[in-house]
Amino acid sequence: MKTSLQLKMSQQLTMTPQLQQAIRLLQLSTLDLQQEIQEALESNPMLEVREDEGDSEHYNKEQLNGDARKHEAEQPAGNGADDRREIEIQEHIPDDLAVDSSWDDIYTHTPTSHGLPSGDDDFNFENVYGTTDSLWDHLNWQLNLTTMTDRDRAVAEALIESVDGEGYLSSTLEDIFEGLVDDLSTEDDPLEMDEVEAVLHRVQFFDPPGVCARDLADCLTIQLQQLPEDTPWREEALKVVNNHLDLLGSRDYTQLMRKARLKEPELREVILLIQSLNPRPGNQIESGKDEYVVPDVIVRKDIKNNRWLVELNPDIAPKLRVNASYASMVKRADSSSDNTYLKDHLQEARWFIKSLQSRNETLLKVATNIVEHQRGFLEYGEEAMKPLVLHDVAQAVDMHESTISRVTTQKYMHTPRGIFELKYFFSSHVSTDSGGEASSTAIRAIIKKLVAAENPRKPLSDSKIATLLGEQGIKVARRTIAKYREAMNIPPSNERKSLI
Repeated sequence: MKTSLQLKMSQQLTMTPQLQQAIRLLQLSTLDLQQEIQEALESNPMLEVREDEGDSEHYNKEQLNGDARKHEAEQPAGNGADDRREIEIQEHIPDDLAVDSSWDDIYTHTPTSHGLPSGDDDFNFENVYGTTDSLWDHLNWQLNLTTMTDRDRAVAEALIESVDGEGYLSSTLEDIFEGLVDDLSTEDDPLEMDEVEAVLHRVQFFDPPGVCARDLADCLTIQLQQLPEDTPWREEALKVVNNHLDLLGSRDYTQLMRKARLKEPELREVILLIQSLNPRPGNQIESGKDEYVVPDVIVRKDIKNNRWLVELNPDIAPKLRVNASYASMVKRADSSSDNTYLKDHLQEARWFIKSLQSRNETLLKVATNIVEHQRGFLEYGEEAMKPLVLHDVAQAVDMHESTISRVTTQKYMHTPRGIFELKYFFSSHVSTDSGGEASSTAIRAIIKKLVAAENPRKPLSDSKIATLLGEQGIKVARRTIAKYREAMNIPPSNERKSLI
């Protein structure tokens, strides 16, 4: 075999560190991007946040004026500010106070440093009015305020430990009794099942109402029993819940009226009372904090020119720039370790800023194209949503579909109709009789509208909804209607039947 040299030309895509960084920043969410920028600011001395000089100058002037006023107010006069304040207080204190007078009647409150901070940065509404207690912490807190014997408290703690997230007992009362009988029984006083049931009845009166119930009927019964005795239809509702809950669940109102001996208007009132109860009382106690969505893109309408404007949210990320003082220290011909350190970080800072700019430009370009496609949605709502896939946007902005997928993942758009993820505007299409296409999102909106306007006594079946859509020129199979209905958590027609 003869050895030879050959020259061959080919094209190959190399993932440079700059390209890898740009792709990684492109797929980050807003919160992750803010964390990434913060880490870059802490690790790279060449990066700094660019502030508006006009705002900074205005802030400095206000701060100087405020300091001057504060300085004038703190200048001593006579015996000093503290002495003058003490003299004023002593002059306003009366020698004799009325018997029924209170401190608030004599002295006026002034804000002190021990009160709540007045600044917006220090005051957190969630810390004052929010709650991070779980359901079990909430129940144990009430247990600590309840007078019980040590054995009853141990039984109550075991009952609370077996409560699930919805407020129901996850174990049977027999299993709980068997787990306690050996530890709490004595020779003279063995633990009885009646004691466990008595403690259970006490715990069931804890907040939220209906907690520690064994099943749905027990949960609703507890809540009804806690209502005032003169509550209208309370006794009839207890009778239906305890004896005919299965008929109420299957919406067999004919059998229910016959067995409960109620007329239709009376049954309607009973059902309204039962529907006012909470079948999942444990969900009232939220253990997690609210999560907020920060939109990446803001869309607003220019009414004067009748057009839609798309702009990036200026608050999602700070504006960065290269520190001019450190950059001026870099010497071209110097190869020392200090100069190499500055040079490397300068290059990384430039790459990072360029990657951020590329991310913003790509996001704005994709969002603008989506708004152009879905202008009908912005004007008229979900029923005017047009079918759109990644390939359509990729072809319009001259990018790959994978890039569009990265841009639209965990990115949100603020519109006059609400905040939506960019992926929300993409949907498959269904053919119409006129040869056009209808978006699956628009079909879901039509289904929701038809269900909302249906007669509750005779709800629309999936076949009937498909027929109504066909009359509008949209060909949709019955199984497709069922799939869309289940995706929107709309129950079937037999479960939507109601007397109300």
